[in-house]
Amino acid sequence: MSDSTLQFPGQTGFYKGKVRDVYSIEDKWLVMVVSNRISAFDVVLPRPIPYKGQVLNQIAEIMLEATKDIVPNWVKAVPTPNATVGIKCETFPVEMVVRGNLTGHAWRTYKSGLRTLCGVTLPEGLKENDFFPTPIITPTTKAHEGHDVDISREEIIAQGIVSKEEYEQLEKYTLAIFERGRQLAAERGLILVDTKYEFGKVDGKIIVIDEIHTPDSSRYFYAEGFEEKQKAGEQQKQLSKEFVREWLMENGFQGKDGQQVPVMTDEFVTSVSERYIELFEKITGRTFVKEDVSEEEAKAKIVATLQAL
Repeated sequence: MSDSTLQFPGQTGFYKGKVRDVYSIEDKWLVMVVSNRISAFDVVLPRPIPYKGQVLNQIAEIMLEATKDIVPNWVKAVPTPNATVGIKCETFPVEMVVRGNLTGHAWRTYKSGLRTLCGVTLPEGLKENDFFPTPIITPTTKAHEGHDVDISREEIIAQGIVSKEEYEQLEKYTLAIFERGRQLAAERGLILVDTKYEFGKVDGKIIVIDEIHTPDSSRYFYAEGFEEKQKAGEQQKQLSKEFVREWLMENGFQGKDGQQVPVMTDEFVTSVSERYIELFEKITGRTFVKEDVSEEEAKAKIVATLQAL
C-alpha cells in the first residue's frame, strides 16, 4: 500500500501524523493507516521503511486483543495489514506514561539530582535501568505540535483536564495493562521497561485507543543478562527503534536547526526493515508474513469494512 492520501465515502476529517494517517468517517468511525514513514527526533526521515506499518499495526492488534479483558478498546476490524478501523471517541488530553525502570527521561531527571518526576517521588540510591519498587505513572499533556509536556496527577485534576474519578480509573487501567504487558514480555524473554497508553470515552465508557506495546511506543530490554549488566554498570540490550536514533547521532544528526538528515542508503533502509520484522517476531512469538496490498485493494477492503459496521 502506497503512502498517498486516500478518500472514503462519508469522510468528515483527516489528520496526517508523523507515522499515522487518521480518517474520520461520519464522526462515528476512524480509519487509522499506519504508514511506512519513520520519525526520529521529531523529524520524519526522507525514506519509508518497507513493512514497518504492517509490523506496528499487527503488534498493536495482537496486544489490544490480549488486553481487552482488562479494558475495552477502539478496534472494530483490521481489514488490511497496516490499517485498523475502530470507534471514534472523545479522547482524554493526557498520555499515561508508565515506567517500570529508571530509564530514558526518568533517568536524565534523576541524574540531574531531582527526585520528583510528574509529582512522583523517586527513591534514593537507584542506578540507571534499575527497577522501581513498583511501576510509576508520569503523565504528559498531549501536544498537537512539538513535544508533550510533563504534568502531575494533582495538576491534571486541579486544572480540570480530567476529573478525579476518571483519572483514578485511568491509573487503574494503566497499571493493569502494563502488568499484562510485562507478563507477555516475560514469556518472550523480554522486560517491558516503559510505555504509554491513550484513552478515550464513548457512551460514558472508557476505552483504550491508538496502539499499545509496539516498539515505537514502548521500550523493551532483553531479560537474559539483565542482572549481570546492572551489576557491571553496562548498558542494557534494548529492543526498540533506538538503533535508528543511534545511527542518526553517529552520522551527526539530532534534529537540531541546520542539521541535515544523513543519506539513507538502500542497505540501511533494508536493515531497518529487517530489524522491525525481528521486533515483531520477538515481541509476538509469531512468524512475520510480508503482505503487499495495492492501494486500490486496500481501499476496497476498508470501504467494505465500514459498510458492514
